[in-house]
Amino acid sequence: MAKDDSTAAAPAATSTGPTEAPIQGVREKQQQAAPQQLSVDDANIHATYANFVRVTGTPEELIVDFGLNKQVAGDDTNPVHLTQRLVLNFFTAKRLGAALHMAVQRHEAAFGRLETDVQKRLQPGLKPAPAPGS
Repeated sequence: MAKDDSTAAAPAATSTGPTEAPIQGVREKQQQAAPQQLSVDDANIHATYANFVRVTGTPEELIVDFGLNKQVAGDDTNPVHLTQRLVLNFFTAKRLGAALHMAVQRHEAAFGRLETDVQKRLQPGLKPAPAPGS
């Protein structure tokens, strides 16, 4: 059985030999993995509130629409108004998902678990507010 060179100790920096190329590849990957500091210009940024998100996509891109849901207690006469659309490649979408996941974890660590199921958030015995015009 052939010896696996991946578990061997790294050669000295002055070494030249057949294992030098794989070590160089590892160094390049480590340099690529290090986060880069980018200059960001946010002078033209616009903030928009959203309480609704719709995710669709194609095999190449992810489309994320944001909007404002004004529906109260099942009143479906008001449509959701979409105001912003992000089109992302899947690499950026994965990084965004990881960043959002980390931000939510920090928030929950500081303030407690976020319950996304509205029915579970309702307090027993508490009646919902009447719909407007009732």
